[in-house]
Amino acid sequence: MPASPKPTACLALADGTLFYGQGFGATGQTEAELCFNTAMSGYQEIMTDPSYAGQIVTFTFPHIGNVGVTPEDDETQDPVAAGMVVKWMPTQSSNWRAVQELSEWLASRGRIAIGGIDTRRLTRAIRQSGAPHVALAHDPDGNFDVEKLVAAARAFPGLTGVDLAKGVSCAQSYRWNEMRWAWPEGYQPQTNPVKKVVAIDYGAKRNILRCLASAGCDVTVLPATATKEEVLAHEPDGVFLSNGPGDPAATGEYAVPMIRGILDDTKLPVFGICLGHQMLALALGGKTVKMNHGHHGANHPVKDVETGKVEITSMNHGFAVDAQSLPEGVMETHVSLFDGSNCGIRMSDRPVFSVQHHPEASPGPQDSFYLFERFVSMM
Repeated sequence: MPASPKPTACLALADGTLFYGQGFGATGQTEAELCFNTAMSGYQEIMTDPSYAGQIVTFTFPHIGNVGVTPEDDETQDPVAAGMVVKWMPTQSSNWRAVQELSEWLASRGRIAIGGIDTRRLTRAIRQSGAPHVALAHDPDGNFDVEKLVAAARAFPGLTGVDLAKGVSCAQSYRWNEMRWAWPEGYQPQTNPVKKVVAIDYGAKRNILRCLASAGCDVTVLPATATKEEVLAHEPDGVFLSNGPGDPAATGEYAVPMIRGILDDTKLPVFGICLGHQMLALALGGKTVKMNHGHHGANHPVKDVETGKVEITSMNHGFAVDAQSLPEGVMETHVSLFDGSNCGIRMSDRPVFSVQHHPEASPGPQDSFYLFERFVSMM
């Protein structure tokens, strides 16, 4: 039998567990929280989703990289996830849209990846013990100081209490008019918007902004730190709170006062997604909690408790709203059928609502796109 290739990458968990494999992408070392994603497609969208800041993603689907990458699928300009863990090393891509190989794309953008890993074992470890802190190293010569790697994993501060939204938010406001991709035209501009929306960027995915535009919105995007006065200066018909990374309680230090100001001083419709959902819950008096291993995937069943309808959704969050903390006048609208955790809220007497899942579903099913249309109808 041929000898196994010498490992060129090592994933070290804070408990001392080591996984050796073959490195690709950039060389070097990075530390992060490790999570797993169960989506079977959309690895490029996942790696460029700002909600993954501070995290390395384990892909449970074994074939990653087989359709290459294309700039059209980026959810933000560069990968935000700190690294990638896969079962099989990427093979040569085969897709008419591909303009670059996954490994080349990762290398050019400074992201480390490791292949040849038993991702089933790793995923079981995450489910049983919670999302671990890890260090990932890629050295083409295969030289690893294991003790230093484990020490680096243990030294990683974690995501609890950390505000990551400022780091992935836009630096200044901008307009957005690009709509969702459609065959054969691709992306087309919104030329006849019906409502004006201010979107607060806590780490917004491009496809969420496209969905707002496709639903008929003239979108102005503001940084995460925008004040109530800055929002209202645009005279919006509605306010949108985007997805994003990190601990919602930390981001809430500056986001919650702005949202409370909008709720107290106006009757504007408000729609939140993911971190925006958690920000809205905090502003309404609720609380958030850190989850054991979070929800990351494109196949999560969510039940609308008011209609009984079940939607298959795209999820990416490590914190959740504590449904027991919701005050009077705030209704729970959606729950996860995996673990019963909260996935949606609304005010009983105001056009204010939010969901934990990503209804734009890039990647994932499009069961929940109607939420964008509901937001527009409220305006």
